Amino acid sequence: MRPTVEIAIPVFNEEAALEQSVRRLHDFCRQALPYSFRIVIADNASEDGTAAIGARLAAELDAVAYLRLSEKGRGRALRRVWSRSEADVVAYMDVDLSTGLEALLPLIAPLISGHSDLAIGTRLARGSRVVRGPRREVISRLYNRLLHLTLRSRFSDAQCGFKAGRAAVVKALLPRVEDQAWFFDTELLVLAERSGLRIHEVPVDWVDDPDSRVDIVRTALDDLRGIARMGGEAGRFALVGVASTALYLLLFLALRAVAAPLAANAAALALSAVFNTAANRRFTFGRRGREALLTHHFQGLVVFGLCLGLTTGALAALGALAPGASQAVEVGVLVAANAAATLLRYWLLRLWVFGPRAGGGRPDPELQGLAACPTPRLRSRRAARTTARRA
Repeated sequence: MRPTVEIAIPVFNEEAALEQSVRRLHDFCRQALPYSFRIVIADNASEDGTAAIGARLAAELDAVAYLRLSEKGRGRALRRVWSRSEADVVAYMDVDLSTGLEALLPLIAPLISGHSDLAIGTRLARGSRVVRGPRREVISRLYNRLLHLTLRSRFSDAQCGFKAGRAAVVKALLPRVEDQAWFFDTELLVLAERSGLRIHEVPVDWVDDPDSRVDIVRTALDDLRGIARMGGEAGRFALVGVASTALYLLLFLALRAVAAPLAANAAALALSAVFNTAANRRFTFGRRGREALLTHHFQGLVVFGLCLGLTTGALAALGALAPGASQAVEVGVLVAANAAATLLRYWLLRLWVFGPRAGGGRPDPELQGLAACPTPRLRSRRAARTTARRA
């Protein structure tokens, strides 16, 4: 039977949790879902007993199917299942069922009614109830803030493993999604948002799985590469800026133990500035080799001097206004001053250090698009003026 809703569950070496989770999801859908459904176990080349369990579940339960892939990658699994689906709505959830299943119907109902194009569970909105450790909470919030800064996204939670979409919309987006792993659904959401599609958010109850198989460091690096690919020049600069600021703060805190605040600030900023110029030269503006290398670093030192003046002025003002301020207050003031210095640095690097005077920078596709294609309002005004002149 052609289902209304098809739910994919990507798995890799999940013999311990697979059967219990699939049976629980199957029972819930039969009792609480007023639509026909299918559950697809998408096996990412598991090496344990996952394949045998998945095949047995598919044989025993009419609404369960098993699909074996020869390569790993959550994005690859979802792409395979969704591109073949005959359902009206496609969805996926993590095999640990960390998200409360009570949110499933609110997730898919706006898609079936035609109110929304995609729907996501969010752990970061008001009304959500989340149980997880502080490390994963901080990483999740920082990641989504980084998406807002670099990709100008507006959805609140890109990583929650509880998403759905109208099948026709998802199939239209799939050819444009490049990632095959953990960044897959973030990229899908960003592309949907940029296309003007409607994304519905559902606050969820979520309990952290202590046996999670996610490699946080590797996933974070893959996500940063994905953000850099989608963010263009400004996104790459923002990533370098985040790394430089983190390096700067670590150096400042280390040097503050043996030096005065102004001296620690100057030394930390100088060291992080060398890293910042080198990283922006290669990563943001695509300059390699030795051509103009010394010129770029000299100009980078000039930019460093201006940023040093800005942050030093902020510390001096803090010392005058609040002589007994704590180290936490000092760090807060420096973060704010560095935010302003980052904007100044980007402007100077783009227009001066790596701009036309330094041999030309990488063109900004968005700016080129604005210059080549004026908005409809501008076109209509120009057409009106042309028509008036001709008349």
